Amino acid sequence: MSYDPRGLFTGTAAHYAAHRPGYPPQLFTYLTQRLGLDGTQQVLDLGCGTGQIAVHLAPTVAHVHAVDPDPDMLAEGAARATGIDNISWRDGDSYRVTTLDLPTLDLVTMGSSFHWTDREALLTALDQLVAPTGAVVIVGSGRPGTTPPPPWHDIVTRIRTSYLGAERRAGSGTYTHPDRDHVDVLADSAFSQIETRSWTWSTRRTIDSIVGLQLSYSYSAPRHFGSADLYTAYEADLRAALVAAFGADAVLTEPLHTDLILATRPDGARP
Repeated sequence: MSYDPRGLFTGTAAHYAAHRPGYPPQLFTYLTQRLGLDGTQQVLDLGCGTGQIAVHLAPTVAHVHAVDPDPDMLAEGAARATGIDNISWRDGDSYRVTTLDLPTLDLVTMGSSFHWTDREALLTALDQLVAPTGAVVIVGSGRPGTTPPPPWHDIVTRIRTSYLGAERRAGSGTYTHPDRDHVDVLADSAFSQIETRSWTWSTRRTIDSIVGLQLSYSYSAPRHFGSADLYTAYEADLRAALVAAFGADAVLTEPLHTDLILATRPDGARP
């Protein structure tokens, strides 16, 4: 299943920039060494969000074309990248990728965005854009259940469900996790030579950070509450429940898991 990329994250950009954990530094070290990034590569970061990948890759490549359909995400990313002059922040999405007048690409990255696309169609399009020896890299947190839930999970789920219902929202509809794993979809594409890596790590969160994190997600974005008053009530109820459970000054550990899939053409050339 694919989704209309416009509106998925409306109203979340500031929370996304402030509270999403990003990716572990080992991931970027791995990409630099494995792909021989030496300042000459052209990179497309598709669904770039606020620049969690683009900003870290920029020092090792010639140029990053950071593409996202949300103008607020692009603005946050550009602010984050102040002083970095080799990132272009561009409006676009997976359905328009062939119309963006991109150069031949050495690397395409997608951080927590591949599942929002028509994956098969996108990979067909990328086959025409990526250099013969180029790579497609998918980064995410694994399938549900990969990582133990954080200590606040049950509280957040209960409060969110009381306001928004049990179905996970996505834009104007609801979200269903893809039936096929990304690896299986890639194996049926031109980029069928696959390597995987994973890292387990953690971050620390205050009550403010936990609340802000919830407001960064597509399924609990402020727009879903219908009114500013209801959104304010949700935030207040969530904060009160977390303080009652953990204390106002609590600092809690969030367990994190990052999966990386690196896909290339098996013969180093387009079919």
